[in-house]
Amino acid sequence: MAVTAVPRENNPFANDNPALARSTVLARYHQLREISKRHHHEALDLVAPDAMLQQARRLGLAQGKTLILHDMDEMYYVYDLVIHTAPPGRLRAIDRYASSARFPPRSDDVLVLEAMREARFAILAVERRHPAAGLIATDLIRRSDVWLVDLGLEASLAQGAVIATRLFAPDQFSMTAGVEVPFDIALIEDLYCELPRGLSKMKEVEDLIEDRRFAETLYRVALADGIMDRVRYCDPPEDAS
Repeated sequence: MAVTAVPRENNPFANDNPALARSTVLARYHQLREISKRHHHEALDLVAPDAMLQQARRLGLAQGKTLILHDMDEMYYVYDLVIHTAPPGRLRAIDRYASSARFPPRSDDVLVLEAMREARFAILAVERRHPAAGLIATDLIRRSDVWLVDLGLEASLAQGAVIATRLFAPDQFSMTAGVEVPFDIALIEDLYCELPRGLSKMKEVEDLIEDRRFAETLYRVALADGIMDRVRYCDPPEDAS
């Protein structure tokens, strides 16, 4: 498969700015994270219960009208998809929310919301710790560097670890949209077998990963493999220095 690199100067996720003090980065991170959580909550309120249940069924988390969860955190994968993706011809919840939201121009609320609307799915390999905070990772599909600030991942991921996640870049650094999947050989093999036929035949890897069905299939496979045995979602401390 051919992979076309995104020119670094046109890539908002390739954060090459000089390192700042850790306290400065973390203060900004916590501020932007609180705004993004509020946007997610408000966008989620626009999703009809039937749409939520339908997405849960597609991930193997519901039968009929009954949710079947081993862990309530499994719903985060449903939330990610109903907010950030939509079937062809339908508006995403994040876009519907943006069309009705009213914030002061050039405010952080607008900055974060627009970044969330531009969020993209990525497979990241951790290269090293960032000098100030977070991680430097390589986007394996787009062949670009990402400065990722996430205190939970900073504390738990070792060099060489690979994860799949949705990223948005509201500042010099990138942040996750809320969920991640540990990526390994066994998962890749299962994923390839489960991908819809049209996806598995795509020639461009970037087109493949940006298709809404890729994340959905990945989440379904990971949940069936017991992802919650390896992933826990919790609020990080104010500073993990």
